[in-house]
Amino acid sequence: MIQVSRIPFERLNPDSQIVFFTGAGISAESGLATFRDPDGHWAKHDPMQLASRAGFQQDQELVLSWYAQRRKNALRADPNDAHRTITRFQKLFPHSVVITQNVDGLHARAGNQRILELHGNLHRTKCFLCHRPLALPDGAQSVICSCGGAGRPDVVWFGETLDPSLLSEAMEYSRNCDLFFSIGTSNQIFPAGELPYLARKAGAIVIEINPQATPFSPLADQSLREPAGVVLPALYKEFHEAFAA
Repeated sequence: MIQVSRIPFERLNPDSQIVFFTGAGISAESGLATFRDPDGHWAKHDPMQLASRAGFQQDQELVLSWYAQRRKNALRADPNDAHRTITRFQKLFPHSVVITQNVDGLHARAGNQRILELHGNLHRTKCFLCHRPLALPDGAQSVICSCGGAGRPDVVWFGETLDPSLLSEAMEYSRNCDLFFSIGTSNQIFPAGELPYLARKAGAIVIEINPQATPFSPLADQSLREPAGVVLPALYKEFHEAFAA
């Protein structure tokens, strides 16, 4: 049984603002590979070849085929207990938001609401040149924009910046939340990794859920070393007992 007795429930109420900040670890429980683990994507592939503008210009077919396979893997995967429990939390706490570094779309498929996808979504396509959203025909790996540019995955590649307005919104949520969950992320990839630090500095309760310790762990109010699919349902039970009408 997950022990959550250290959470100061007296500082929270059903109107509290909650942030669920997630990384690749939450989707790993659905069978999707992470990136920087020993058996992750970047242990097997050159990230600059598959996730950069230069790599795309050098070999579009290779990049598009790799993302096509990742889309198939994501669609075959099911949202897990962690994703689904966030949906339950959001019904208990209406003023909550999901801020994710993941691009697999599992949060939306689990019914999560108010999702900020900081790194994009691999199920979307945009023009390499003008960045206009494009519709990718069923079964196709590529499409050409009216401007002549090739379609590419609508994700953030190495050397690219996050959408400034989206990042600003995520930072604003983090600074103003009452409770911040850091789930399945090492908090080492910036600027997204700055969010739990902003929440902590602003006085929020910060709970880290990650099987491995991270640089942020010493700052967390509670750092739980089990998979999110185990921890979040146990946490929800405690929160439900405390706040359900």
